[in-house]
Amino acid sequence: MIHPIHIIGSPVLRKTAKDIDKDYPELEQLISDMLESMDSSSGVGLAAPQIGFSIRLFTIDTEPMQDDEDEDEKEEIPLIKKTFINAHIIERSGDIMTYDEGCLSIPGLREEVDREDKILIRYQDENFNSHEETYEGIVARIIQHEYDHLEGILFTDHLSVLRKRLLKKKLTNISKGIFDANYKFKLGNVTKKKRR
Repeated sequence: MIHPIHIIGSPVLRKTAKDIDKDYPELEQLISDMLESMDSSSGVGLAAPQIGFSIRLFTIDTEPMQDDEDEDEKEEIPLIKKTFINAHIIERSGDIMTYDEGCLSIPGLREEVDREDKILIRYQDENFNSHEETYEGIVARIIQHEYDHLEGILFTDHLSVLRKRLLKKKLTNISKGIFDANYKFKLGNVTKKKRR
C-alpha cells in the first residue's frame, strides 16, 4: 500500500521517534508499504515519520541514483537497499562535504547541505538482528538525512540563518500545498492525490 507523504508543517515531522520491538503491530507490512511508497515517489530514502508513524524506522534504496548518474559516477554509489530499525548514529567523522539535498516532505526545494562524510551507526534489521556498521560518502549522507527525520530534524534545519530567512516564504507556501508533486501527499489531515 502506498502511503501519502507528510509535508513540512505536519507535527509528526518534528517529533523524536520512539524505538520499537519485534511485536510492533504489522511491522512487516509497514516495511513493505514504506518500500512501495518510496519507490512510487522516486525517493532514495523514506523515514516512518514521513508517512505518519513516529517510530525509529527508515529505508534506503540507492538504485534510483544509479539511473541518474553517468557511467563514471555509478561506480562511486554502491547499490544498497536496506531497512534500519531503532537506528542510533554513534559517531560522525571524516571531512565535511557539501551536497545538493531534497526531501519528499519538502517538494520542489533543493539546497546545499554540509554533512560529515563518514558515520558509525547501530541498528536492527527486519529480523531484529543487531548491527554496527560504518558508511561513507553518499550512503552516509542518505542515512544521515533519514536519521534526522527520526530526530524531528529536516534538511533545511542545517542551512544558515540567512538562507532559512530567504526560504521562509517558499517553505510556508509548501506547507500550504503550493507545489507540484508526482506522489500522494498529506497536508495536516487532508490527503491529496498526485499533481503534475
